[in-house]
Amino acid sequence: MDELLYRLMDWPEIEAVVYSECQEPEGILGPHLTDDGILIQAFIPTAVSMEVTVRGNGKHYKMDKADEAGFFAVLVPGRKIPSYVFEVTYDNGTSQVLEDPYRFPSVYTEADLKRFASGIHYEIYEKMGAHPMVRDGVEGVLFSVWAPSAMRVSVVGDFNLWDGRRHQMQRLGDSGVYELFIPGIAAGEIYKYEVKFKGGNPCLKADPYANYAELRPATASIVYDLGKYEWGDGDWMADRKKAAKQGTLTAGPMNIYEVHLGSWKKREDSEDDQSNPFYNYREIAPELAAYAKEMGYTHVELMPVMEHPLDESWGYQVTGYYAPTSRYGTPDDFRFFIDTMHQAGIGVILDWVPAHFPRDTFGLADFDGTGLYEHKDPRKGAHPHWGTLIFNYGRPQVSNFLIANALYWAREYHADGIRMDAVASMLYLDYGKNDGEWIPNIYGGNENLEALEMLKHLNSIFKKKQVPTVLIAEESTAWPRITGDVEDGAVGFDYKWNMGWMNDFLGYMQCDPIYRTYHYGEMTFSLIYAYSERFILVLSHDEVVHGKGSMVGKMPGEAIESKFANVRAAYGFMMMHPGKKLLFMGQEFGQMDEWNESEGLQWYLLNYEIHKKLQAYVKDLNKLYLEHPAVYALDDDPDGFEWIDCTNSKENMAVFLRKGRKAEDTLLVVCNFAPVVHEAYQVGVPFPGKYKEILNSDALKYGGTGVVNPRVKQSKNVEHDERENSITIKAAPLGIQIFQYIPVLEQVKGNAAAKKKAKKSAGKTAGIEKIKKAMMEEA
Repeated sequence: MDELLYRLMDWPEIEAVVYSECQEPEGILGPHLTDDGILIQAFIPTAVSMEVTVRGNGKHYKMDKADEAGFFAVLVPGRKIPSYVFEVTYDNGTSQVLEDPYRFPSVYTEADLKRFASGIHYEIYEKMGAHPMVRDGVEGVLFSVWAPSAMRVSVVGDFNLWDGRRHQMQRLGDSGVYELFIPGIAAGEIYKYEVKFKGGNPCLKADPYANYAELRPATASIVYDLGKYEWGDGDWMADRKKAAKQGTLTAGPMNIYEVHLGSWKKREDSEDDQSNPFYNYREIAPELAAYAKEMGYTHVELMPVMEHPLDESWGYQVTGYYAPTSRYGTPDDFRFFIDTMHQAGIGVILDWVPAHFPRDTFGLADFDGTGLYEHKDPRKGAHPHWGTLIFNYGRPQVSNFLIANALYWAREYHADGIRMDAVASMLYLDYGKNDGEWIPNIYGGNENLEALEMLKHLNSIFKKKQVPTVLIAEESTAWPRITGDVEDGAVGFDYKWNMGWMNDFLGYMQCDPIYRTYHYGEMTFSLIYAYSERFILVLSHDEVVHGKGSMVGKMPGEAIESKFANVRAAYGFMMMHPGKKLLFMGQEFGQMDEWNESEGLQWYLLNYEIHKKLQAYVKDLNKLYLEHPAVYALDDDPDGFEWIDCTNSKENMAVFLRKGRKAEDTLLVVCNFAPVVHEAYQVGVPFPGKYKEILNSDALKYGGTGVVNPRVKQSKNVEHDERENSITIKAAPLGIQIFQYIPVLEQVKGNAAAKKKAKKSAGKTAGIEKIKKAMMEEA
């Protein structure tokens, strides 16, 4: 080796590269301008000879092999670093032309790194992860990952024989961020990060920011180009943006159909071919969109589609936060799914799990050999009952990972809503823990102040940046002000799942009607706090699993007709109760068995009349919801609801009003939760006029007994329920009846129009008779 070249080389650092323990390989590898020329060094194990070929002049410079492990160096004359390639010959006799990955400068600016360290780089996913790009005319993939305590991080994959020595990444100062642009590879490559811990042991990790992953049980990440999909939902997105700007994003109806994509429908041949039991996103999209539209739903909510290793977790133990699961296709296939929904007029809400993550060794757990994404102390960093790990929300880069992730799904996938799972477990340090298993906060309390700050930060950023996505909390405790403006002291969510209503009301409905008298308060109690938050009423997947039975199955009564009558009454009460709505798939047609993620829904039940009629009932109920502003316009305003009778526990009757901004919007709701017919049930009404029954769950067409009120009811000046006027109706057994108020003015207009029509008809008849008479005379 030339003596000058020998003196220019940093042998201790070369040894670190050879032993793959170098955090800053670009300090050695790649081109370096010296007083004596350009020093170019490379480390390619299994190479036996290398040359540098300079583009432009085509000159070749043979490289000296400085270490038998595959370290090469050459001193090229000149004072300006040229564009060049390596010509490599390997020990198996093959040769290859390679670009030098260490000649490309960092894509990170100082501002990028500062923002990330502060937890405010909301577009960090545009640089973290794997991104196909062209740099200096060279195609390749930029890889970047955060692993501050690692001894070394390498990108490994089929393209480099999974050899962690070959593509050691560059650490960017004290940021903990590693980066490397690898020329010559493209979308579709599988890869992982080989992270060498401080103790010297390497571990293969999937990319936390990967956009795509292998189909389980394989666990590698896949390079994917997100820049090619062409959206077709421009009108939908423009309307959403306009609504967000005007503050009306949450003003309209919201009736959600909760779906587990893997079991809404299974392939008919899935029993024979277990390797692929799922429909692709593109296959299921048009069918689900058409069904949701036909049934009258405004949104579908998908149980987590983020990548996860275990089907039985339903997606709630995430290993790939930035990757839609490959079970159903590619990221662009999923974009097609959402695009199709939007073009059909259906919004899409995504379940999201910022509360915890699994311990799988290829995932986030102990990512750089330390508790990086989680707290190392299990009293802060572990859920003992769930067996999962808790995010360290106080670490800015972890908070940034989650906030950017929520924004990613809103921006890159056009998600209309994000429902955050298990928020209660985030807010309380002692959630699911016994004494001694948790550590109080700095004030001695059990509130997780760091998680609270992260949630407020996230919610405020969505509002500040006017991201037109609704944020929903699944929060099961009485934590105050989950919804509302962060500036006013609230946590900042748009909606909260009403778990209290769900537990109380189902408790009431599961009672035999004989005993409901003693549980009447469970049905009415929710109206005491209905306006303390902006609520979504939910009958979700959680209520039809783990031995709880399906919605029909949990209803009392031996006779199937009784069970279905109860469930129709329950759905009707839910629809008319203040709050947005959510119903889990299969319950709209009365699935008999509780939900099983490994099986498709029991669609064959629609061959039976009672199931078909329940589906028709839910469809009409949904239609009524969309057509009557009284059911949604004042959801968050006490003026939108009024009790007529909430004390008739003896007969299990409840009567109330849903009101819009106009008197003519008013709907009168009569609920009979007992299997008793009242032939002449008197009900106080708010206004004199006529009341028309527009829906009755006991109608024959819905599978009921047919106790209906076919004729419009005229109010009488007879006091009842502390009202000056009242009507007398037939009250259906185990039923809910909805009456629409017809104002006196409308009646007058209606009568006048009828008279005018009758007069016109009479005139036409007289004219015809006159013509007939003239013709007879002429004959």
